[in-house]
Amino acid sequence: MAKPLELNNDNFDAEVIQSDVPVMVDFWATWCGPCRMIAPIVEELVGEYEGKMKIAKLDVDSNQDVAMKFKIMSIPNVLFFKGGEVVDQIIGAVPKKQFTEKIDKLVGAVV
Repeated sequence: MAKPLELNNDNFDAEVIQSDVPVMVDFWATWCGPCRMIAPIVEELVGEYEGKMKIAKLDVDSNQDVAMKFKIMSIPNVLFFKGGEVVDQIIGAVPKKQFTEKIDKLVGAVV
């Protein structure tokens, strides 16, 4: 199974801000129960949207610079980027359908 792209303070700009395809970033932490609940959904999305958009994860404990830059106060917090800008967001553990609706809106605008 395809894995989400692992982001950190060093590769965030290159992989997300400068990306020529939309990017979904899951801000999470190992101790976060709801983060673990959505992890399988995030992994499924990687395979389903391969080639259409990047699906990535960023550990907020290890990468506080990026988390602070985007004012991440609660997790899981999923930001959707297009053209280097945040265009949508999901906070908390939600059903897969809510992710796919937002992603389809984003990639639909690209294709």
